[in-house]
Amino acid sequence: MTNDLMSYRGQNVRLRTLCLLLLCALGLMGCSANWGWYVVNPTTTSGMNNLSFLLSGLYYTILLSLTAISISVVVGLLIALPGLSKNPFLRSINRVYVEIVRAVPILVLILWVYYGLPQLADIAISVFWAGVIALALSDSAFQAEIFRAGIQSINRGQYEAAHSVSLNYRDTMRYVILPQAIRRILPALGNQLVYMLKMSSLVSVIGMQELTRKANELVVTEYRPLEVYTILVLEYLVLILIVSGGVRWLERRMQADERD
Repeated sequence: MTNDLMSYRGQNVRLRTLCLLLLCALGLMGCSANWGWYVVNPTTTSGMNNLSFLLSGLYYTILLSLTAISISVVVGLLIALPGLSKNPFLRSINRVYVEIVRAVPILVLILWVYYGLPQLADIAISVFWAGVIALALSDSAFQAEIFRAGIQSINRGQYEAAHSVSLNYRDTMRYVILPQAIRRILPALGNQLVYMLKMSSLVSVIGMQELTRKANELVVTEYRPLEVYTILVLEYLVLILIVSGGVRWLERRMQADERD
């Protein structure tokens, strides 16, 4: 009951924040004749066209983020498992990977993958897949640490119980350990999805036609950075609030299933 009440209050706070920002934006539209809010005014043809142009980048932002985080979850789990081993060599593989990847700024990694990887591996790579690879690599190091912490938080008795019914290591992880660990790390995984949505804006530097790139192109055309970037802020705000709400709903659903 307490968790539901806190969640309800949190949703109300986010909704009030969104409404306040929308009201502020609408108020700014009419508070000065020197500001060109007409460029994003939905009541005019040009304003509606500009808004449609900005929103057209939403598809690639979502596709890029979901593809990258799907890959990073799988890679992160594969990297986390050696870190749980008693073998020092396997643990060193985990530690070296995590430390190296986390040390590289994500913008630098995007540029290296797009401009450096084709020369190094003699392959052609599209803007989309360059962004996916860079984002997935960067996030996989964080996912590895999240999975490692989640798995280590499971009581040792769960392993012993699985062993007592003759489950091997793979089945123990699949049916006993990981389902419990995922329930515990779900908030952290949700935070990483939000992080991924925000970091996807950096892929605009190599020409990815996502939300930020669309906004930059419209600013060059209309010369109204304040108005265009305000809409961009609202786009990311609404998108992330929806994702955060979905993650919290899933978390409550899994907790309810666990109680049942």
